[in-house]
Amino acid sequence: MAVSPTPYPELNGVLEQLVDGIRRALRDSFIGAYLQGSFAVGDFDQHSDADFVVAVLEELSTEQIARLGKVHRDIYDLPAGWAKHLEGSYFPLEILRRGERSGAPLWYLDHGSSILVRSSHCNTLVVRSVLRERGITLDGPPASELVDPISIPALREEIARTMDEWAREILNEPGPYRNRFYQGYIVLSYARMLHDLTAGRPGSKRGGAEWAKATFDASWHDLIDQAWETRPEPATSVRQPADTASFDRSLAFMKMCVRASTATSESRGAP
Repeated sequence: MAVSPTPYPELNGVLEQLVDGIRRALRDSFIGAYLQGSFAVGDFDQHSDADFVVAVLEELSTEQIARLGKVHRDIYDLPAGWAKHLEGSYFPLEILRRGERSGAPLWYLDHGSSILVRSSHCNTLVVRSVLRERGITLDGPPASELVDPISIPALREEIARTMDEWAREILNEPGPYRNRFYQGYIVLSYARMLHDLTAGRPGSKRGGAEWAKATFDASWHDLIDQAWETRPEPATSVRQPADTASFDRSLAFMKMCVRASTATSESRGAP
């Protein structure tokens, strides 16, 4: 594994054991393991998830999934806090290389979980772009050799679509999101997505938050600042009820970002 892929020795130890376990479980099917997300874009802290991508030759077999399941259970049980802050997906090379199959379900480890499930969470052009341009190699060839270039128009189209679809989901059924974690997560995510849409490249939540404070009216500044307070201990904050007034403001901020996204897309002549 790469020497000191992050500034946190405990996390580096967890990642080393993770990659070693994955290699043994996958054997000749293993191609490479990488960090993407906040560690790749360089805007992380002790509350960040460690977002990983594993490239494999082909779809995982039942036996491989079983072996990987044991790897993830063993990692989760390590006496290290970072062992419970891993999140990532297993990409067959054919799917990873091109973006045409974005949205197809992959084998995925959710943050705070030790069980692999099928999910499209990581199968996006945004993840591919971060991985190709800024991914941290833990083991294997450079990610740029595995992922084709992502066009800026296609990236912007995906971001705008995600902003709209997720907003509709939240507004149609806000109940599951009425907790302290999502109260802040919605604000930080929409600030980041709108910034990424404007810039034409993936960035970080912190970068998006700073851009939003510089772009939007000062009346939103306290909401954006408060959103950072919800980041520590997400497993706890997701079980705490949201402050009603703050959650309603988070939804208002989300709607404003969606309107801005639509205006930005229309100004560029997007469909």
